[in-house]
Amino acid sequence: MIQANNIHKYFNDLHVLKGVDLDIKKGEIVSIVGASGAGKTTLLQILGTLDKPEMKDTYQFVINNTNIGSLNDKALAKFRNEHLGFIFQFHQLLPEFTALENVCIPAYIKKTKKPEAETRAKELLDFLGLKDRYHHKPNELSGGEQQRVAVARALINNPELIFADEPSGNLDSESAENLHQLFFKLRDEFGQTFVIVTHNQELADMADRKLTMVDGKIIY
Repeated sequence: MIQANNIHKYFNDLHVLKGVDLDIKKGEIVSIVGASGAGKTTLLQILGTLDKPEMKDTYQFVINNTNIGSLNDKALAKFRNEHLGFIFQFHQLLPEFTALENVCIPAYIKKTKKPEAETRAKELLDFLGLKDRYHHKPNELSGGEQQRVAVARALINNPELIFADEPSGNLDSESAENLHQLFFKLRDEFGQTFVIVTHNQELADMADRKLTMVDGKIIY
């Protein structure tokens, strides 16, 4: 699903990623842990195509047989919308829109017709226990409900790969536990691959594999 070799990233003179190699198989749930400043979020942003690595001669980055480095910005945005999903610590829901409308946004970007998008969004919200929350705006939802809406939004286009950055970092312990169990249920139901950056050791240890980052490298 992901083959990444010799991934480097600089911010001015700061060498943040120092030749990361990574191989993630389809259907895996992989956690990435490490101290603050180790490069975890930077790596996740590059793997999620939200940022670009340095173009080294030996650099390689392939997702599901697509050479990411060969895509122009327009093709990359299309690939991201159709194949990748994102869940962040802060749900990033748009406050002026309802839960249903927030979930539908990536589908509208994909040019999915409104009836089809809304039907799929309702299926996901139902699956996530939010059947009675379609028309609630984010400020009318609990933290756990907001994060589940964000999960539904990440799933709306049936992406093969989900990236999560501290997804339970802003939740109480019960909501965090429910979210953690949900990731495994989603993998079993829909076959998605998950890459999760987390400080939550319980979630990290639940993953199929736990990778540790130290000073810009993955330590095996």
